[in-house]
Amino acid sequence: MTRPITAGVDGTQESLAGLAWAAREAVRRGLPLRVVHAWRFQPHDAIDAGSEDTQAQWVRDGLAEAARSVTERHPGLEVTTDVVEGAPAEALADAAGEAEMLVLGSRGHGRVVGFLLGSVGQQVIAGATRPVVLVRAGDQPSSEVAGHEIVVGQQGDAEDSAAVLRFAFETAAARGATVRAVRAWTLPPLFAYSPASMKMLDEAGGLEPYEKKALAEALRPWRERLPDVHVVEHVEMGSGGQVLLSVAGRAQLMVVGRRTHSTAAGARIGSVAHGVLHHADCPVAVVPHD
Repeated sequence: MTRPITAGVDGTQESLAGLAWAAREAVRRGLPLRVVHAWRFQPHDAIDAGSEDTQAQWVRDGLAEAARSVTERHPGLEVTTDVVEGAPAEALADAAGEAEMLVLGSRGHGRVVGFLLGSVGQQVIAGATRPVVLVRAGDQPSSEVAGHEIVVGQQGDAEDSAAVLRFAFETAAARGATVRAVRAWTLPPLFAYSPASMKMLDEAGGLEPYEKKALAEALRPWRERLPDVHVVEHVEMGSGGQVLLSVAGRAQLMVVGRRTHSTAAGARIGSVAHGVLHHADCPVAVVPHD
């Protein structure tokens, strides 16, 4: 089954930038584009918001206009539109499950609103079973040029990072871009050492060589599968978020993994993904681990 690239739009400049990004990516990958608006009728006593039928027509008209803006730029692209009714977070997460990726707009530095990292956006990112890409209003096609890299954060072993690396390598292959694979490391507390871990470190020649070896092993199957993708291996001491943001200026896209943490307040994404989403200027893809 061919999955479309799905873009969630709500009429904001951020979501329209996300739609434009999604359309370019769909053309590069030869995939159809699905444009969705998550909507639920909300009557307002204080203002004349119109009937349910009137509001639904406004939504359909706005969605059709957004789709026209894409087909004018990409006349050969297959585009469909859908109004998905229900709670926005659930509707968008369901739409992501049927897609190759879900693309949403994001706004601002330090505080992100709209679809992203409010109660709706965080639930979408935490609950989606497919990658979610966040795009800022200022995003331009000119950022997707030679010399700008696909920066991907790698952690754990090859199995842990397979989904994240797959997304990064496939995106780079479609764009003819370089992958910069970043593995950050910190000194573990003394109590974390064990005879087995000490033996592995001794065999590797120390902590940094051990981390470099772990990164190389994680990358090996993807280098073999997509040998034309140029790869830069980047191992640096520091927290994952800090190291990734230190190279964000090189990126046309940043790719991070996501593990969901459940709390009394609801699902929360990891600190690395959260930090990159808030502070990186470029689009950010959040990929759930397999």
